[in-house]
Order: sequence, then C-alpha cells, then structure tokens
Amino acid sequence: MESNTVKRSRRRTSKVAAAHILNCLDLAKLGDGEVAYIKMMTSDEAQRMFPTITGLPDGSNIFALHSADGTPLALTDSRQAAMGHAMGDRLVVASIH
Repeated sequence: MESNTVKRSRRRTSKVAAAHILNCLDLAKLGDGEVAYIKMMTSDEAQRMFPTITGLPDGSNIFALHSADGTPLALTDSRQAAMGHAMGDRLVVASIH
C-alpha cells in the first residue's frame, strides 16, 4: 500500500514530465533565428535539394547552412564560407552527427 506522500510525489513527477514533452514543431522552432547547422553534400545532392540552383560543378562537395528548423540559408563551396555566413548573421553553429 502506497503512502499519500509517495502518491503525491508520483503525481508531481508525472506533471513535470508531461510539461517537458515537445512536439516536432516545437522542437524545430528551438533556436530558430539563433542556431544553425552546416551540412556537407555532393553537388548532385545539392542540385536535388535546390533545383533552381544552376552551374554547380559536378562531383564537388557543397556546404549548406541551415537554420535550426532545417530551412536552407546558404550554399557555399567551403565550410569556412558557411561559418562566415553564420557569423555574419550572428548564428551559433551547432554540431550535428
């Protein structure tokens, strides 16, 4: 038989856990406008992701800067240029794996 103290503790823990659950949209908005990430891709992948871009050199690596929610912000030919773009926009670049 549980004591009233244990029951209250479980209810409190349950309420706290429920308050910390984020839906996918909330999670995507975390860091929006403040956090970005850089993704390296091939020119073929970049062409598929950004069909309006033309003139990408075949077989080269492209670096895409994305906002926290995945919105593409810039395409560059080097990680340093993507970092520079992020710094210019005062974005913190998060490491992704």
